[in-house]
Amino acid sequence: MEQITMEKHKVVSPAEWLEARMEHLKREKELTRLTDELHRQRRELPWIKVEQNYFFDGPAGKESLSDLFAGRSQLIVNHFMFGPGWREGCVGCSFGADQVDGALVHLENHDVSYVSVSRAPLAELAAYQKRMGWKFKWVSSFGSSFNYDYHVSFTTDEIAKGEPYYNYAIQKMPGEEASGLSIFYKDAAGDIFHTYSTYARGDEKKVVAYMLLDLTPKGRNENGPRRNLTDWVRHHDSYGAGGSVDGTGRYIAAAVGQPECKCAKPGA
Repeated sequence: MEQITMEKHKVVSPAEWLEARMEHLKREKELTRLTDELHRQRRELPWIKVEQNYFFDGPAGKESLSDLFAGRSQLIVNHFMFGPGWREGCVGCSFGADQVDGALVHLENHDVSYVSVSRAPLAELAAYQKRMGWKFKWVSSFGSSFNYDYHVSFTTDEIAKGEPYYNYAIQKMPGEEASGLSIFYKDAAGDIFHTYSTYARGDEKKVVAYMLLDLTPKGRNENGPRRNLTDWVRHHDSYGAGGSVDGTGRYIAAAVGQPECKCAKPGA
């Protein structure tokens, strides 16, 4: 990770610091107003009526997409990368999931339900969720077209041909699963509408740790080979265990005898 030296930064008096800070505050306020306007425009985007009746395997058995609203009118679906046969979920998705449980009570008391959906069978999801200690609802779309219809899972043929459709473009993908967030609305008549989906870096919207890191002198400090979270993030019970994360977001355990990876430890 990058080391910061005093030579890189000007050290000034409190008065000079305040002058520079106030100038930067102007840009921050400008960004805040632009962000507010972007959010307003997002809420005015057109919707698509969901005609297909999707079903999922959940803790209480088969559940429809309508059931996932749990009596609320708005639903956030977290497309969590966890394919059939995986031993554990994507490191990046797990990083985001670590930050969800504390927000649930607030979302649920503001007419919003939150559910993670993955293609792995429910038993595999449940085992990993128990290991991680998460409480949010997690259901399996195994056997359903849901992941494919919302462009977060890809067939082996699509991958081989370099034709997956992801983040609103045809592009090559490193694996069969990808991440994202999809938002749905259910009206009083029970009709469901797809209002929004975001992928790739749009998925950072739920990562509070990134928002805090952005305030620090080193920032996200992702200076490894991929220049993203795979350079340093690990499952929260795997820091200090060595290993690495591949381009698909999956953790590769350290070989026996491999020294601990210092770059994977917070503060290293």
